[in-house]
Amino acid sequence: MSTEVYDCIVIGAGIQGSSTAYHLAENKQKTLLLEQFVLPHSRGSSHGQTRIIRKAYEEDFYTKMMHESYELWAQLEKEAGVQLFRRTGLLVMGPENEGGFSNVKATLQKNEVPTVLLERKEFSQHIPNVNLTDGNGALVDTTAGVLYADRSLRAIQGLYQNNGGLIKDAEKVIDIKPGDVVTVTTESGAYRGKSLVITAGPWANTLLTRAGLELPLKVVKINVCYWKEKIPGTYSVSHRFPCFVQYNPKEAENVIYGLPSNEYPGLMKVCYHTGSETEPDERDKQKDRGDIDILSRYITRCFPGLVPAPAVVESCLYTVTPDDNFLLDCHPNYSNIIIGAGFSGHGFKFGPVVGKVLCQLAMGQVPSHDLSPFCIKRFQSHTKSAL
Repeated sequence: MSTEVYDCIVIGAGIQGSSTAYHLAENKQKTLLLEQFVLPHSRGSSHGQTRIIRKAYEEDFYTKMMHESYELWAQLEKEAGVQLFRRTGLLVMGPENEGGFSNVKATLQKNEVPTVLLERKEFSQHIPNVNLTDGNGALVDTTAGVLYADRSLRAIQGLYQNNGGLIKDAEKVIDIKPGDVVTVTTESGAYRGKSLVITAGPWANTLLTRAGLELPLKVVKINVCYWKEKIPGTYSVSHRFPCFVQYNPKEAENVIYGLPSNEYPGLMKVCYHTGSETEPDERDKQKDRGDIDILSRYITRCFPGLVPAPAVVESCLYTVTPDDNFLLDCHPNYSNIIIGAGFSGHGFKFGPVVGKVLCQLAMGQVPSHDLSPFCIKRFQSHTKSAL
């Protein structure tokens, strides 16, 4: 074992871990970022070319966090000298008098987010080639857009290394020994740090068990579907088509979302925001396509300009909590072990601000956001602490 002691070790080099490491290095903390796979990889939750960025949330605390996240993304874009974000707007649709849509509308108005409300009679002239469901309202969060995910992750990791940070990939963690100095053992060696941040995505529970903690995290496999435009360009980013979120669709219980055709020319990404439970190391054994049937019916009804059979199907893993809110907290028994987990399929856009608060926790500082919605104790009946 090396005698070297890091200020902080971060496990997991996805968007949350890389952002945390970036902020630590910015704060002159000697930091080691560990990743079990060779970088880059597509095994977790941070790969792929695009993600939606938005302030349109039902919960006020997310919208407030996104105010700062936008500022931090702009700062990262400037530092890295590459475009990480493209503004497209976000079309939000849903039954006017039901929770999802009406809650988003209220939160946007409360936080004075620039928003355009679309009346039914003018909907088709603003949003052509989309059928608005009877009884649905529609609005556009004009601040929203597309984040270039792979590019963003590379940029943050590069900035972290420029600040003196060290990345070691192909280092799978096999043991964690808590203490005033935490010892992290990988298949290649052992490392010691004054603090430890665990941002291991779908593998979080495996690692937390080694730190004596079991949390109610469930891993689900999402089919990421791309649908061919019947006429190329109909739903393209270059034709200013927005991202969209559909609350309470007729076809299913969960949200359906989409991004304009961009990463694959002539193909629009439209996905169902849930999937079937899986083991992260055996994801390909899970072949459920029920979500694709739901999407096909929805596209037939609401997006007539798309061929209602996916042209490309990729996959992504979500690590979800029982309430779909993040876990951002210290280990209940060890204040120098910090946990960022359960991002529930909507965490990428928060990367820079989540990284900032996890960095603050690792440095023993008071976090700059209220983390009570993200605390471990809300799941007390589900939580087992063995140490």
